[in-house]
Order: sequence, then C-alpha cells, then structure tokens
Amino acid sequence: MKITKQFTIYFFVLIFTILACKSIKLPVKETSISKRPNIVFIMADDHAVSAISAYQDWLAEVAPTPNIDRIANEGMLMKRTFNTNSICGPSRASILTGKYSHVSGFFKNEKGGDFDGSQMTFPKLFQNSGYETAVIGKWHLGTSPTGFDYSKVMINWGGQGTYFNPVFLENGRDTIIERKRHSTAQVAHDALKWLGEGRDKQKPFMLMYQFKAPHRPWEPANEFKDLFTDGDLPHPKNFNDDYNGRKAASEQWMEIENHMNRRDLKVRPPSGLSKQELGKYYSFGNKGQFWTPSDTLKGADLKNWKYQAYIKDYLRCVAGVDKAVGKMLDYLKSNDLLDNTIIIYTSDQGFYLGEHGWFDKRWMYEESFKMPFMIRYPELIKPKSVNSDLLLNIDFAPTLLDLAGIDIPKDMQGTSFVPQLESNNKSAVRDAVYYHYYEFPKWHNVQPHYGVRTSRYKLIHYYYNMDEWELFDLKKDPNEMENLYGTSGTKKLTRRLKNKIMELQVQYKDNMSLEDMRAMTDIVIERVYNEDNIDTN
Repeated sequence: MKITKQFTIYFFVLIFTILACKSIKLPVKETSISKRPNIVFIMADDHAVSAISAYQDWLAEVAPTPNIDRIANEGMLMKRTFNTNSICGPSRASILTGKYSHVSGFFKNEKGGDFDGSQMTFPKLFQNSGYETAVIGKWHLGTSPTGFDYSKVMINWGGQGTYFNPVFLENGRDTIIERKRHSTAQVAHDALKWLGEGRDKQKPFMLMYQFKAPHRPWEPANEFKDLFTDGDLPHPKNFNDDYNGRKAASEQWMEIENHMNRRDLKVRPPSGLSKQELGKYYSFGNKGQFWTPSDTLKGADLKNWKYQAYIKDYLRCVAGVDKAVGKMLDYLKSNDLLDNTIIIYTSDQGFYLGEHGWFDKRWMYEESFKMPFMIRYPELIKPKSVNSDLLLNIDFAPTLLDLAGIDIPKDMQGTSFVPQLESNNKSAVRDAVYYHYYEFPKWHNVQPHYGVRTSRYKLIHYYYNMDEWELFDLKKDPNEMENLYGTSGTKKLTRRLKNKIMELQVQYKDNMSLEDMRAMTDIVIERVYNEDNIDTN
C-alpha cells in the first residue's frame, strides 16, 4: 500500500519531537530526598482482571491471588483502568513515555521496529532527580533499557523471554542464561538481590519488577503443576459466542476451539523430528487447522478439553507470580521499607480466558482493554479504597512523577490521578477513553480499529479492509454480545460518540486519514532480538 505524503510528514515530525526531547532537562520540585517515596512497579504480562481475586470476578473463588490482593486490601483497587493499544510492546512504551503508541513511535509488535530509547521516559526523570533506578524481568521493547542504573531483561524468544532457561541482557552488555530457576522465580530472585545488595541505599529507589508470566505458552513452574487437578474449571458466560452481528470478531484467529496449537496445550511430539519439523508440529493449529489429541475427542468435548488445559496452566503461572509478589511484600516489610514505598501491581493489558471463546488480547472489548491496577501507599491512600474513574496506562507515568514530587513534562499525554488516590476526592480524570490498535494480520487476524468508551457506552470502528462499526451498552450488555450500531433509537447516541472520537483524536494527535492509518499497519521494520541468534545450549 502506498504511503501518503501526509503520513511521511507526520513521521518526520514525530522523529524530530523525539530527538528534541533528548536535550530537554526538566525541573524537579523542591522535595526532601529523605522523605521521598520509593517505588516498586510490579507488572505481569497478559494478566486478566478476572484472574485476580481482589476484583471478585468469575474466577475469584477457584483461583485466589492472596499476595496480589494484599496490595489492594492495604491500598486502592482501580476498577476502570484501560490501555491505549492492547499488545505487549506498545502498551509498555505508553507506560514508559506517558504517550499514545503512535506518538512514542512503537505502535505494533510485529515488524514495527523497536522502541526509541533516546526519548524521554519516566525512569529517566526519576534517575535525573536523584533516584536509583532498575528494571528486572520482561522488557520486550527491542532496544536496551535506558534511564536505569541497573537492568537485567529477557532477550530470547524474540524478546519475549522463556519460562525455562531464559536469556537475560544485563546492563546492555552481558548475556546471561539462567538455568536454575523458572523465569518468575528468577525475576523475583534478581529483584530482591538488587534491593539488598545492588543499589545505593542512600538514595530512594524506583524498581520496575516485571514478569513474563502469564504470557503464552503458559508453562508453570513444577511446584504449581498439581493445582486445579480436581475436576473442571468453570466457563465464562459468553464462552460459546457465535459473533452474530460482529463481522471483525467472526474473522479472527484466536479461538480456543480452533486456533490453539500443540505447544499451547503441551502435546508431546513424536520422536525423531528435526528442528524445522518440530516447529511445524508445534505451530499446527495457529490458522485454524483441525487437530485433536484423540480420535474420539470432538466437538464441545474437544473445545472443553483445550480450554481446561489452557486455563489451568494460565492460572498456575499466575500462582507463581502471586508467590513472587508475596516475597517482595515480605522483603519490604522485614526491611522497614513497606510504608515509605509506593507499590503498584498491574499488567501490560488484559487477556481473554475463554470470554468470546478466545485467548490472547488486542481487541477493545473489555477483557483485553481493561487492565488490573492497584496501588498501596499508606501516606496517602486508605486501606480497602476503591476507585471507578476512567484511567489509562498513559496516566501511570505522570502519576508516579507527581507522587515523587517530580515535574511532569508538558508533552506527556496522560494525566496524574493523584487526587483520585484520596478516598474523598470526587473529581473525575476524564469522561471517556480512546483506543487504537494497528497490527494485522499476524498473529491473530484482528482487524485494526479505534474507538471510544464512556462510563456506559462503547463505539468501535474497524477500518483496515472493512468499514464496520460496533456500539455497545455496557450497562445492559456487559459481555458485549449485541451490536446496537444502526438499530432503532441509537442515531443520536452514535453521533455523540463519533464526535467524541474526533475530539479525542485531535487531542491525542491521532486525527490522520484512514489511508495513513492503514499505512501504519503496513509498515515493515524488522525487530532487533531474534532467538536464533542466541545459543541457549
């Protein structure tokens, strides 16, 4: 597809803006260093809200997360936190920069290039203001971390990292293969080691503590493999969605029944396969090829078998993360750091645990659009507080800067929600949130789309090789099964929501033409990390 002149100009402006940010030194508010809070920013990968028992969702009773829940019980649970682009790298870029992914320049994982680490990020601002900074665990942004005094991040499997024998890059220089521990336990070990031995204890610290789990292919540590072995786990209410009235949803490749592969479901390969043959064996099913582990297992029984294998391994991975979070909380408490440390638990996005019959993320539907977010800081937040404001992942950076007394750059697109952390504050951050997803067709054939969500309604536009709209009333239809677009009585509401989309597109600098949006999807820029270049033997 041809890239238009307007699109080319747009990207030159973007690059100029990023380069200009390198030379800007931003002021720091007058704050006593001795009283400045430490930060522990804990982030899992693909952790669905429904798989955190503090949210009291449909899996809460069967799969409790007591350690993660401690953060919510001793702080605030945010119930309406959303991401701007539901895929790993772009969400992480938005968290770091406080900007939408089309502004940060990292808007898709697949052949979208790598993160420009020269631009301003909130870790750099913390580092410049006297904090000791570190990132440990999953990074998935291609280029080496910047703004950190210490970094140890996974680089194998295309930057995803692996559950076993993960390969780390330490301080942008040394490659380390960790063979003793499962990746979740290794990240926990490294984070506690840095807190105990690796940092300058005369400074406040800002630690990004980030897990691969529970990302695909959901390989739990051996100590959790006996969990959930007593019978079947429940299905979500819309497990058997038929996608009626939703064209884009009907064309995806992420159904548990039809698009999970043998690697996902731990089906052992026959012996004697070459590396190439093994790759084909494991990936079989990605594009809807039919397979079954048994000639007698078919239909609804096969779908349930795949679901049970998937959901149990996913939740076993979550159990490992919960244990690691508990270790961090216990360490902070035993070292008298708990009350002067802001502790956050979140994920880069949500995930489908059988809702709509799916796995994975990407969509603006609630399960992947919504992120878990909870924060503990007794200096400001009362225990068991709950907030239902519409928040975005671009708000994390300005909020953390605000809490630490560091000036927020004017070009950050997010808004600090520090006022919302006080239980008695009734002011709202915003009345609607805007979303935009670009990647297509790999990996799951999810149509690029943008949209708006208010406290009650959601309007989505799919635009790449179709022109389809979806309208949902989230109060009457929380599972998003009935597309109201074009139905009787919705004309005025639809017009209002389309106007809101245009308003937010101007505000967030995403008001380009559909042709230029499609051109962004078509861009091909290879990524840096490739597991074939790393010897893990």
